[in-house]
Amino acid sequence: MALARFVTPLIVVVCLCSAQAEHDRRFPAVFAPMRVEANTVETSWKAPPACSDAFVAHRLDFIHGARLREISTYISNGAGVAVNDLDNDGDLDLVFASVDGQSAILWNEGGLRFTQETLDARFTRGVATVDVDGDGWTDIVFTHRGLEPPSFWRNLGGEIGVRRFERHALPGVDHYAYAMAWSDIDGDGALDLVTGSYGAELKQHGILRPESEPKAGVVLYLQKKGAWEAHRLDERAETLSIAILDLTGDGRPEIWAANDFALEDKVWTQRDEQWVEIHPFNRTSHSTMAIEWGDIDNSGRLALFTTDMNPYDTSPRNLARWLPVINQLGEYRVRGDVQIMANVLLLPGTDGRWNNQAVARGVDASGWSWAAKYGDLDQDGYLDLYVVNGMIAADLFGHLPNGELVEENQAYRNRGDGRFAAAPQWGLNATASGRGMVMADLDDDGDLDIVVNNLRSFAQIFENQLCTGESIQVDLIWRHSLNRRGVGAQITLYTDRGTYRRDVRASGGYLSGDPVRVHIGFPAGTQLHALEVRWPDGAISTFKEPTPNRHIHINRQPTTSQDELK
Repeated sequence: MALARFVTPLIVVVCLCSAQAEHDRRFPAVFAPMRVEANTVETSWKAPPACSDAFVAHRLDFIHGARLREISTYISNGAGVAVNDLDNDGDLDLVFASVDGQSAILWNEGGLRFTQETLDARFTRGVATVDVDGDGWTDIVFTHRGLEPPSFWRNLGGEIGVRRFERHALPGVDHYAYAMAWSDIDGDGALDLVTGSYGAELKQHGILRPESEPKAGVVLYLQKKGAWEAHRLDERAETLSIAILDLTGDGRPEIWAANDFALEDKVWTQRDEQWVEIHPFNRTSHSTMAIEWGDIDNSGRLALFTTDMNPYDTSPRNLARWLPVINQLGEYRVRGDVQIMANVLLLPGTDGRWNNQAVARGVDASGWSWAAKYGDLDQDGYLDLYVVNGMIAADLFGHLPNGELVEENQAYRNRGDGRFAAAPQWGLNATASGRGMVMADLDDDGDLDIVVNNLRSFAQIFENQLCTGESIQVDLIWRHSLNRRGVGAQITLYTDRGTYRRDVRASGGYLSGDPVRVHIGFPAGTQLHALEVRWPDGAISTFKEPTPNRHIHINRQPTTSQDELK
């Protein structure tokens, strides 16, 4: 929960064009984009769409926070949700974290029907569903409320439809963690982990000086033969979100830790095999709760978005609800501070600096915001934006009924040029105090649905019934790599309407886990010229004239030796 003051979302735009020389340095056997063989299997959608020109809300049988008599700050931060195919049956399953009890898997039985299985993972915050050990079965990792390192639930499936998990240790992963992110950072094929602790919560558990606690801070864990090498990047952390992505255009990932309160966001890059702090942003959110990114104008540039606190309703009545908290939090600026109490949209200027255009882009205020996601919800070829809102804290909002600031979630439709307009007609303006959130096609009809883990209210799924446009969805399979699902790959669709770029992730946003299945929307009747995959090692696979409205499985074929790649 971003308490230190009253701030908002940030958006940054970064160039996607990576320097090939840096790929050569990271992967010395590859001196040019290597073409690799891969085959595809295409299947059509199973379910016919239901059309109402809006989203339809359904209650899910999961609730967290309701067992507590009173919600105070930091418990009020809530928990996340993750989505992926856990039993390899083709349907995407859900995993919910919980701050006041056991977590749960909701197994997708098709037709938006789910079977709940309780996991003995208690007092959890963040959740990611990721194939940690590269065995082809998606595992579950939680961060926890309190003094615990992340917990690892290994998938023991073994065959399609088998549903078994067993708790194991991640050897060497022993620091306190609130936020986490997964990717192959060092390019060795195995997925690595970055975690960040949350000092404000550690203080509630008796650690009065978190910056002096050896198990606190931002930590990079490199996976080496099933064990983990810990490298602490910073001893100070109020980390609510972590992103691993190329911010500098050098072809290698940076690590971005988004911090709450007056502690600035931190970014580290690799130089001479060392991680050094850099300052790529001239503006950031003050209390950054979530990081999101995507190509919002189909220009090849990434737009980075972060959430914070800023009321979208500036009527006297609403500001009166906010005013006591605004006065309590205050704003304390020091010379050179890049943090501002507003949403920030940064675009590159001619001088190499980034210019703020949040007001012009229509995203300068979205409420007391938590998770945010880009997704082409109306399938017109442009990424839209959804932000979940609300706050429950008796010690902050005691002047309001039940200590709750009730706000509507905010949906923004992309106008087609990277600018956004509010879209209340989509019916996504729930007021259930959302926290973690994911987007995925859960009913297998080709468009993106939305799942929100609400605090003190039942979780919700918003079924997409806009019934506009077309799409394809892509699953990568890299059997001879420990990164079996190609996390970090870039997928590009070339069409007669434009070029659409997406990336494969395992985690992101606020405490939540993204699907490795990639959705690309486009207008109906679009001619699809080619689908290109740039794999995490720089290799490229290309497929001519894919068919719309298909689920495409891309299997990368093994190479015989590195020598043949030279």
